[in-house]
Amino acid sequence: MQVYNYVNYHQKTRKLPSLNLNFPKKQARPTLNHRNSFDINVPRVFSFKSFLITLGNGLTKSGENLKKYIKAILLSTLAFILTFSVVFGIFAYTSWNENHASPLKLEADPETEISRLDKMMADFAMENYGNIKENGDITDAINVNMVFSQPVTFQNYKVQKGDTISGIAKKFGLTNISTLISVNDIGNVRSLGAGQKLKIPSIDGITYKVKAGESLASIAAKNNISLDAILDVNDLSSEILQTGQILFLPGAKLDQKTLNLAMGDQFICPIKASYRMSSAFGPRLDPITGKKSYHKGQDFSCPTGTPIYSSMGGKVIFSGESWLYGKHIIIDHGNGYQTLYAHMSKTIATKGTYVTQGTRIGLVGNTGYSTGPHLHFTVYKNGNPVNPMSVIKN
Repeated sequence: MQVYNYVNYHQKTRKLPSLNLNFPKKQARPTLNHRNSFDINVPRVFSFKSFLITLGNGLTKSGENLKKYIKAILLSTLAFILTFSVVFGIFAYTSWNENHASPLKLEADPETEISRLDKMMADFAMENYGNIKENGDITDAINVNMVFSQPVTFQNYKVQKGDTISGIAKKFGLTNISTLISVNDIGNVRSLGAGQKLKIPSIDGITYKVKAGESLASIAAKNNISLDAILDVNDLSSEILQTGQILFLPGAKLDQKTLNLAMGDQFICPIKASYRMSSAFGPRLDPITGKKSYHKGQDFSCPTGTPIYSSMGGKVIFSGESWLYGKHIIIDHGNGYQTLYAHMSKTIATKGTYVTQGTRIGLVGNTGYSTGPHLHFTVYKNGNPVNPMSVIKN
């Protein structure tokens, strides 16, 4: 019996013997079917090519399904968008209607708020008013029957911080502010500032420029002054006058129009564009509540954004907002006058700044207790509202 020598064979041939090995096939795991019996499934060997084919078939089928149902999907999306738009529109309208169309929910009684403002203006006026009568007389000045027999003399005075025209006049024994206004040619007493120099006459009176054809007698008669008083005060030795000559008329006062202009009592209309007088000063029915009320200003109805101008020069003492007047500005003009500009869409002038007559201070709006775009304009004199049209010059 020949024994097979694997080592010798391998060294001679360098080849491995052929082995015939038969391995049994691997059985698949049993799976439970609906009859609780086991089916034997033979697993498939993974093939990348088969995977790609299967994936492609799936995508193709998905595309066909998407194409089949795309119309239904688009219609459903459009229906959702329309439904959302309708619901949002109803909500937005309801919110707007509550804020604009429904009765206003007032935070307080308008009359109470107006009274509060009136008191504030009255307190402010009492602190700053110089007790001057309409004709320029100082109410608490000592009136002395003066004999005008001595020539008038003048001295210089430098205005101090806190001075008023009436205070300066009283300091030098004068009884009417016309004297200082006339002698110093003051166009507006509100323009007086600390450091400004004034000429102070020794007696009350005004300066007068002689016109062509005038005589001393005619001037004396027109101003209700004796001819001798004019001669003595001006130290004249002759009644002959020259055109353009400057005289001092003792005891005379400025006419009412000139005095009003110098005192700033002549206001300009705060609106220069076209407007409509929507509500005048005086009794009326409240446009929102329908109750009887007293309108303490003048309403100028015009488009939102219309420029608003300072009716007179002065200092801005308030620039802000309230539920009643909306965005508004208050200006102090001195001599007991203040003005209120209400319901602005925008305030331009700021608190503490000085503005001249005609300065743009804000824009017309519809803020606060208001039914439409307009300017509510109030003028206060010594803390009391006055008819704006009585002080606005034409």
